Amino acid sequence: MATRLGLSLPQNRQYDIGKDVPDVARAAEQIGYESLWVYERALFPEPASQGLYGIEGLAWPDAYRSVAEPLVTLTLAAAATERVRLGSSVLVAPLHQPFQLAKSLATLDAASGGRVIAGFGTGWSLDEYAAAGIRPIAERGKVLDEIIEVCRAVWGPDPVRHDGRLTKIDSAVVGPKPARPIPIMLAASNKKALTRLVDHADGWLPVGMGVEQIAAQWQELQDLAAERGRKEPIQTVLRVNAMYSAKPYDGSDRRPFQGDADQIVEDLVAHAGVGLEEILVDLQTTPRDAQELKDVATEVYEKARAAGV
Repeated sequence: MATRLGLSLPQNRQYDIGKDVPDVARAAEQIGYESLWVYERALFPEPASQGLYGIEGLAWPDAYRSVAEPLVTLTLAAAATERVRLGSSVLVAPLHQPFQLAKSLATLDAASGGRVIAGFGTGWSLDEYAAAGIRPIAERGKVLDEIIEVCRAVWGPDPVRHDGRLTKIDSAVVGPKPARPIPIMLAASNKKALTRLVDHADGWLPVGMGVEQIAAQWQELQDLAAERGRKEPIQTVLRVNAMYSAKPYDGSDRRPFQGDADQIVEDLVAHAGVGLEEILVDLQTTPRDAQELKDVATEVYEKARAAGV
């Protein structure tokens, strides 16, 4: 069975969000992509108080200077499409008020006919946490735990009840309800995060950094699920951040998903062999505009399918 393919929506500053998001969403559905995805980057600190991913000295990419709000972007895509699933990889969940996030996702799922995938992560930016003001970054794991609990409660039957540190609902009717149970998927790599995923989530959102690394993490997650007695299958969507070039990259230091369409597809084939269900391809960084993004997305999709992905 072929691996499902998804495409990231255009959120960066070279795009006209109101026009290009619906346009790319419709085109992706027509091309054959089965899902559309957003990511979250709330701000670009100047000067940065920490490096990218919290790594000292690592510069933030210029693309992060302007990233459209993820749920607004998904709403634009939902209105322009009929079939594709609508996911976040990832939404930095602890930057959001739990109850309002749960209600927004439920409304989007109801409006789109049951197409939402709630992909959550904890993030790493001190500046984003300070700006959001929900809780300090040191508490991000506990906040994510409560967000998952609040989502399950709000999306479930009425009356809704929840008694947590951030959210207290004595007894209430909360609608609209999702069209179906919204899957919660988590970005997770360390033991604590993987355990949270096994115990409380529906799926895993890894990032493609190399076949051996992904295969090892996937095996670790499956072993942990067996150890903890999980019976439900773990859904999987691999995110790949592609750096497309019209010409092939001929350096010996080429990283995965860097180069022309043939090189990107070569890496897609290799990663598909790990056995994950779906791969979402983020191609939005290097194209100059939406038309170029659509052209590249078409080329990558057609070559990937021809190669058996």
